[in-house]
Amino acid sequence: MKGQEWYQTDTVAEEYEAKRFSRGGRLIDRREKEAVLDAIGPVEDKKVLEVACGTGRFTVMLAERDADITGLDISGPMLQQGREKAKAAGVDDHVEFMRGDAARLPFPDNHFDTVLAMRFFHLADTPAAFLAEMRRVAKDQVFFDTFNRFSTRSLYNWALPMGSRLYSRWEIDRLLDGADLELAAESHDWVLPYGFYRKIPNELASSFRSIDTAIGASPLGDKVASVSYWNTHVSPSSSVHAIR
Repeated sequence: MKGQEWYQTDTVAEEYEAKRFSRGGRLIDRREKEAVLDAIGPVEDKKVLEVACGTGRFTVMLAERDADITGLDISGPMLQQGREKAKAAGVDDHVEFMRGDAARLPFPDNHFDTVLAMRFFHLADTPAAFLAEMRRVAKDQVFFDTFNRFSTRSLYNWALPMGSRLYSRWEIDRLLDGADLELAAESHDWVLPYGFYRKIPNELASSFRSIDTAIGASPLGDKVASVSYWNTHVSPSSSVHAIR
């Protein structure tokens, strides 16, 4: 995975949310959480795995809604932030954080109803292998996001500390076919890249976001969006094969 050593430092974990989700980044945090909840629906008693859970933004949110959730990440410091967040939210008794490798998930086949990964595939050096592993442990649903190749994201990608893997629609289709996943729904957003919003105050960011969403609602919106959310389901034929 790209930037693995950088990602696992204490400093990065401690500053992760403050750097990304303060100022205009609050809009990003809100939209990402909406995307997750819209995709996976009611989560009460649903068995969920979050791969690359980081500081537990989504893990804790889903635990608060009574999901039976496990958050897995390769970074010990990130997981510690997640545990502290869960404790502060009063859900530490029914959420599990564990350290592990997304390329070798320590779970049996079809173990979770839903498997999700947010802000992960832009770091994946072997995305097909990661997605296949997520599909292996998923009984029904796999949800993830990507950054898009033909978008404003590409304009500043070179300046990031570890770069980002950007995806075309053709690459996504190939990944889904290879993992035996069926696309159930998709949405595309953020004409202006995340990095822009993080640099400006929340009040100003809201004005730009209005322009952003207006462009996104136009016929060109999906083509110029920098982020895509992919809601997929396990192919019925592969489910039958797994049961056998």
